[in-house]
Amino acid sequence: MALTGLLLALGCSPKLNWRDVQPGNSGLTLLLPCKPDQGDKIVPLGGRSTKLTMLGCDAGGATFAVAIADMGDAPNLPEVLTQWQAITLGNMKASPSTTQSRPLRVPGASSEPAPVLVLAQGQRPDGSAVNGWAAYFTKGSQVVQVVMYASAIEPVAAEIFFASIKFD
Repeated sequence: MALTGLLLALGCSPKLNWRDVQPGNSGLTLLLPCKPDQGDKIVPLGGRSTKLTMLGCDAGGATFAVAIADMGDAPNLPEVLTQWQAITLGNMKASPSTTQSRPLRVPGASSEPAPVLVLAQGQRPDGSAVNGWAAYFTKGSQVVQVVMYASAIEPVAAEIFFASIKFD
């Protein structure tokens, strides 16, 4: 009910036009506040070249994105998520003193490893300050990262974005 109220309050905002998206055939759904661009990229993840499917867009001064990789028979998905998180925090130049983790509820996600939301402060490549919120979780052999980057994270937009994540 609260999410519906927030959506209605922000629904008329010209800078945030929330819509349901479903990345590929992952079974994942979430709300994005803008029409996303889509793409695939091969990245080193979990000790192998892995296809990463991404959706993302910029709205209201923030970047919103989701990335999914199917690790197939990779033996240790928790290590893959830990590696992915370290790479992201390294790219942001975030330090442990400006990083915190909290549990995140993602309906339909695997319970092991438990979904987590990481909040961090760091720097963009140009040296300007950036705040990042990133969710990491799994479903079967899929590993998922959902991120929001902005100079200042808008709490209502972040709540809508991260609360909308679920698997069918």
